[in-house]
Amino acid sequence: MKPSLAIKKENEDLEKQVNKLNNPKVSINHIKTLLTLLFLGVVFQSNAQDRLPFDQGKKYILGNVNVLGKISYNQQTVVTFSGLEKGQNISVPGEEISAAIKKLGKLGLFSDIDFYINEIKGDSIFLDLEIVELPKLSEAKFVGIKKNKVEELIKENSLTKGKIVNENLITTTKNYLENKYKKDGFFNTKVNIRTIADTTSNTVNMVVNIDKGEKIKIKQIAFQGNKEFSSKKLKKSMKNTKVVNPVRVFKASKFIKTKYEEDLVKIVDNYKEKGFRDARVVSDSVWLDKKKNKLAINIKVEEGRKYYFGNIKFLGNSVYSDQLLSTILGIKKGDTYNGVLLEKRVADKTKPDGEDLTNLYQNNGYLFSNINPVEVKTANDSIDFEIRVTEGPIAYFNKITVVGNDKTNDKVIYRELRTKPGEKYSKDDLVRTIREIGQLGFFDPEAIDPKFKNVDPTAGTVDIEYNLVEKGSSQIELQGGYGGGGFIGTLGLSFNNFSVKNMFKKDAYKPLPMGDGQKVSLRLQASTFFQTYSLSFSEPWFGGKKPVSFSTSLSQSKQFLYTGSSASVDKSKSFNITSLSVGIAKRLTVPDDYFTLSNAVSFQYYDLNNYNTGLFTFGNGSSRNLAFNIGLSRNSKGNNPIYPTKGSEFSLSTKFTLPYSLFNNIDYANLGDQAEYKKRYSASSIQDLNFGADGVLINDGDYIKEATVVNPLTGLTTTGIVKVNDFSEADADQSKIDQKRFNWLEYYKVKFKADWFTKLYGNDQNALVLRTLGEFGYLGAYNSARGVVPFERFFVGGDGLANFALDGREVVQLRGYPNQSLSSVNGGSIYNKFSLELRYPITLKAQASIYALSFLEAGTSFDNFKDYNPFSLQRSAGFGIRVFMPAFGLLGIDFAHGFDAVPGLTEKSGWQTHFIIGQQF
Repeated sequence: MKPSLAIKKENEDLEKQVNKLNNPKVSINHIKTLLTLLFLGVVFQSNAQDRLPFDQGKKYILGNVNVLGKISYNQQTVVTFSGLEKGQNISVPGEEISAAIKKLGKLGLFSDIDFYINEIKGDSIFLDLEIVELPKLSEAKFVGIKKNKVEELIKENSLTKGKIVNENLITTTKNYLENKYKKDGFFNTKVNIRTIADTTSNTVNMVVNIDKGEKIKIKQIAFQGNKEFSSKKLKKSMKNTKVVNPVRVFKASKFIKTKYEEDLVKIVDNYKEKGFRDARVVSDSVWLDKKKNKLAINIKVEEGRKYYFGNIKFLGNSVYSDQLLSTILGIKKGDTYNGVLLEKRVADKTKPDGEDLTNLYQNNGYLFSNINPVEVKTANDSIDFEIRVTEGPIAYFNKITVVGNDKTNDKVIYRELRTKPGEKYSKDDLVRTIREIGQLGFFDPEAIDPKFKNVDPTAGTVDIEYNLVEKGSSQIELQGGYGGGGFIGTLGLSFNNFSVKNMFKKDAYKPLPMGDGQKVSLRLQASTFFQTYSLSFSEPWFGGKKPVSFSTSLSQSKQFLYTGSSASVDKSKSFNITSLSVGIAKRLTVPDDYFTLSNAVSFQYYDLNNYNTGLFTFGNGSSRNLAFNIGLSRNSKGNNPIYPTKGSEFSLSTKFTLPYSLFNNIDYANLGDQAEYKKRYSASSIQDLNFGADGVLINDGDYIKEATVVNPLTGLTTTGIVKVNDFSEADADQSKIDQKRFNWLEYYKVKFKADWFTKLYGNDQNALVLRTLGEFGYLGAYNSARGVVPFERFFVGGDGLANFALDGREVVQLRGYPNQSLSSVNGGSIYNKFSLELRYPITLKAQASIYALSFLEAGTSFDNFKDYNPFSLQRSAGFGIRVFMPAFGLLGIDFAHGFDAVPGLTEKSGWQTHFIIGQQF
């Protein structure tokens, strides 16, 4: 018989437990009971004559550990994880075995862990380790919910095949599901989980039965004790706990305990904002009306009296004067007491960059400062305050580190940091750094976490560690479809964190050389009637030392003549556009460092080969467009470039060419002299023409021209519309005229855009945001005789996608109307647009950011400035959704209703559907 281990304790009650251990193998330690005894000083000794003597406290040499039980792991692996090694000295019982049990228990793989003495040979001891392996999950089945929700729940609870099934997993899953549905208003949700063992393997099937019950709504919320505020006003302050109302759309009636408790605090805050400092919720009760299956809530409040601010005195301030602190505090003697406002003016926890007293100090290095408002006297209805300031020493940034950037090189991040080692601590610089890193687009902006390390008030230093989470920054655009008479295919590749210097390093291709923050974009688009190729490159830190951005692009477009009536393409007739641009942009420091000044030079060469469409009066020839672009912009949007919750973006740009008409000695006013028409029409050819009294031709023909001619019968000069059956000569002359007019394009173009983002509700993760947008554009000519060029025009209406157009046109989105329908065929020379957009995030995770939106828009375009009326607008409203995935960019769909008619039509535009691909956010 194998020797067994007897356990003896001074307490005689344990002797009975020891006597029960008659099994040849007696457990040294049991996870649930005997491990506790070890810590209480339990001693081990021999207890029976038929058992080998066992020397308590003696050191033994571990001869071997034999693993027993049905397990899927290698025995040696289990022993290794226990930390026991053959030949080591151990005490039985002792710390070594206790530590081994703890290590194996932490793995979470076993339900029972027991050590037994197998044999003792001299100073050597041989142990048996008997373990019971926990079963693994084979499949999770859900009962009581829709099939399309199963996959989501499996993912949320990590119920994947091979998962270890233990009590913790079952309990955690049950609690999660019950809380999930209770948050949706299913207050009586019950979840039952059972496991079915597989007899052939150590696996189980998990069956999750969900009984949501009926959704519990709130029948009524009653208040007691309220005299100053009506029950209606108090209900309104409860943002998340609402009574059933069929009219309300965006806020469902449901009871969530945590949200309800927050609303109770908001009721008190509502009172405090109006001077009732002592207001409180005395009691509240929630009960279920089983007949109507609805909740009823009763809240009793005690309002107290109304107070006013008395004297406010500052103590302990030496850096800033009382006058400055009082100005920022913004509260004067005699103002109605507002405890919420006072708290925000001292330290606004909802705005990390708020204008409050705490930020005033912390933005000037006083990290260790503390500001505490204290009530010092209450007389009648007036409360005196002391604002006690502890300034502390000035703090300096010490060690600045970045972690989590697995792909992006350190220099790309460090050059954006505004928190430099040795510089005075500034909370504003810290917040601004978070914004700058988020604007790079390489990291999840919602996951940027600056951790304070080694905060040392004595030395006045603080270390900052920026924790980042990389996200995919490259994008692919791959689409195809039928439109315009044929198949249209698009392939776009955008590498937003490229590294040019590593292009010739084989090891850098993973799959491409990345990490230096450069951007390379390649786009190919083709159909039966056009081909477009474009390549662009940008370097945000040209030279690597200053925030000077360099960009360049090259594109080639070839369009064939397409006739919609016959749906045919004539490839012998084409219009080619070659474009090249180079630009430099510099971040400014004045008026502030949100400003950027940009300069660019662009050149386009337009080559027409028998391409007669009306765009020009000539179908053969060429035009050139050498333009300079100067822009000034200010971008303070933050922090997430995909979903900004605050800030604004303003831009003013001017694009212009050289005023060629000042020095090329061409008289553009007389290029189309009427003498050429007089010369071509003889006196006899005019006899058959029939002019009315007003000089307008009555029997007009296919081609007409205004001309001044001499009537051979009367000898009088007449101006009118002349019918000419063959205009080949006239067309040729006009072609030569327009070749002169448009040989080098001459124009100036001014654009202005203002974009605001205002957070209306919530934090950055669930903020309801209002976007306000205004745009204006004008295309003008230096020489009125030369006229406005046919390129660079504005095309308003539709989804805002320019497709293959490379002729400088500005395609302006205005939903609710067909694409480019609010401009003339050749485009407008002036436009304006206004937009209000309400946004709400569904998820802002790195894998996919999704938000819903609703909007009001109005805008239009005009052919010339004399017709411009900023109040004559086409209006629309609608709703949509946006999905941003790092690999594919921005995708979306909008449903919009146009309230007005498209120019030239009488019926309103009505409902339109717009698909959005790759537009700006």
